[in-house]
Order: sequence, then C-alpha cells, then structure tokens
Amino acid sequence: MIHRMLRYPAKWEWHVLQLERPQLETAEELPKRKDNRKKADSSRASMTFITPQETDEADDELKASKQLLPECAGWLDECWDRAANQVTITHSAKQGTIVSGTLMLQASEQQTDVQPFHFWLTEDKLVTLHSDLRLMIRLQTDIVASRLTDCNTAPEGLFVMLGHLLEPFHEGLDGFETRLGELEQSMRISNRTGLLDVIFERRYDLLHWSHLFIPIRELYGAAQEAYMDTLTDTDVFKRTTHKLDRIESLLKHYALEIDTLISMDDALSSFRGNDIMKTLTIFTVIFTPATVIGALWGTNFNPLPWDTHRLGFIGMCVVVLIITLLIYLWLWRKGWTGDLLTGRESNKKKHARILMLEEPAKSEIELDISTLSRKKRTKSV
Repeated sequence: MIHRMLRYPAKWEWHVLQLERPQLETAEELPKRKDNRKKADSSRASMTFITPQETDEADDELKASKQLLPECAGWLDECWDRAANQVTITHSAKQGTIVSGTLMLQASEQQTDVQPFHFWLTEDKLVTLHSDLRLMIRLQTDIVASRLTDCNTAPEGLFVMLGHLLEPFHEGLDGFETRLGELEQSMRISNRTGLLDVIFERRYDLLHWSHLFIPIRELYGAAQEAYMDTLTDTDVFKRTTHKLDRIESLLKHYALEIDTLISMDDALSSFRGNDIMKTLTIFTVIFTPATVIGALWGTNFNPLPWDTHRLGFIGMCVVVLIITLLIYLWLWRKGWTGDLLTGRESNKKKHARILMLEEPAKSEIELDISTLSRKKRTKSV
C-alpha cells in the first residue's frame, strides 16, 4: 500500500491510497501470452484468477490502510473489491457529514476499460483509493494541482477532480457525434436494411455514456445535499454544474436524434413493405387471365376451343394479351398503380437534377456579387 498525504493552505487534506498488488489477469488475456498454458474454457471467460498469495497480500494492504486511516475502516471494508457505482451519505459525531462511494470511470478510449474511483469525503479531508495508476496520474497534473491549491475545502477539491475526470466524456461524445453524423449521411443517401443494426450500435454507445453519467449526477446531488451553501456558492461547484448540464443536454439531444432515426427507418420499412405488397398484388391481378386460360387449356377435356384450329394458339395468346392490357389500363385509370410499374429515377439522375436546380441559384448569387463589386468601384472612382 502506497500512502501519500497532501496538505493544502486552507488546512484540508488529500490522502491518496494506491494499491501495490498487480492487476489480476483474466481468462480473456491468457491466450495472448506466449507460453504453454492451455486456453481457458468459454465458461470461465469472465472469471478472475486469484492465488492464495495475492489474497494474503490484499488482506495485509487492507489492514495497513485501516491503521493509517482508522476513521475510514468501514468504508475500506465496503469498497475494497467493489466494481459498481455507489454513493452514500452518513453522519458522524466526530467527522460530521460524510459522502463516500465508488464511481466507475472510463480510463481509455475503449468502452470496456472502466475502472473504479473510490472516495471518502468530509469538509476537511478527502481520501481516494486507486487500483489503476492511470486515474491517479491524471489527477497529478500541474493544472489540477494548481486548482487544488486554491480550494478552501475538501468538497471543492473533489469537484475539481471530478471536472477533470469528466474530460473523457467530452472526447467520447465528440467521437460519438462524428459517428452519428456519418450514420445520418449514409441513411440519407441510401437507406439500406443493414443500417438498423448500426443505429442500434449507436444506441448502445449512448447507453454506455448515460450509464457512466448517472452516478456522477448522483454524486453531484449528494454533495449538494450534504454541504449545501458551503459548496454550492463556490465557483468550482458552479463550473461543474454548467459542465454537467452541457453533458446532459448532449445526451438528451443524441437520444432524440437516434429515436428519430429509428422512427424514420421504421416508416421507410413500412412504406417498402406496402410497395412490395402492392406490386405483388398488381402483378397477380394482371397475370390472372393468363393463369386462368392456361389452367383451362391444360385440362384433359376434348374438344377444347380452337384446339384443332391452326391459329388457335396464336389467337388465344392475343386474347390473353388484350385482356391483360385492359386490366392494366383499368388499374391505371383508377390510380392504383402509382409509380410501381412506371419505374423510378436512379440516384445519378436525382443528383443531376438537384445540381441543375442549384446552379441557377449560384449564378444569381455570383451576379449579385459582381454588381455589388462594380458599384463599389464606381463609388471609389
């Protein structure tokens, strides 16, 4: 256990607890090692392998941390192996109001790389427990250190750290916005059937960020409830409020866009289904005379009409063709065919027609610009 205590000019403390035990290896990482071990079974893919020696070392680290910070003994027992979000508020006669818990934060660009950030907070003391060095190193930058020096209480220091740890949210949402724009563009150009899977992938990405954001919102409300005016009147809290509101508005906006895309895909799918059913129905009606006459001529009765006549087959084909054309004309006069049997413009023709419509507008703008430039020249002369 590595214990580091930082004392600031406003007489509040930050205790950093870093676990010395190495990260445990999962069964998903075992096949990557170049040794003679056998691959783990699929049923053990999510298990974590812990040796008795590592268990004893963890118990020793827990005892050592309890001796260093006896007031946090209960919190250490609860959060030592916790890998889920939790925020609690307790009241103590000696320590006052205590806000403690765990936040699951994304440590890298990979969505599966989520690490716990354990914290224990009073008005004059902040204790953080880290099992991953990346989160601790991120909080040791010069910018964070200078801002922590200006804080008057430990809750302000926690919100400074929280604001810095929220930076991956902005980066992740920027990347999500780029992918969502590409999806909207591809859906606008050609709405393929496979785009629905891509829409649901974007939906799952948004759920991932929403799942990480909810406990941060909970911590925000818990700190506001616990320390009230002593925290809410500070610039750090107000700045964090604006940042959380900005992230929440982005999440709501993206959720609305994805719901709109799903509704559009559903509507287009229903229209396609209706078009297909209309087309099949029209073709069935048009070819009904040929089907009926072919079935009659396929019977074993003798004699059949025009069976022995040398122009009987040709005459029957002409009759079938005339009846088919009459049925088609009747459907067309009724307006039931629509554009199903007349064909649709290709994408190239559509783009060419759009460009032809846009060119006059561009030429008018260029003429206006040229006339304005001429007027300026005459004035200058």
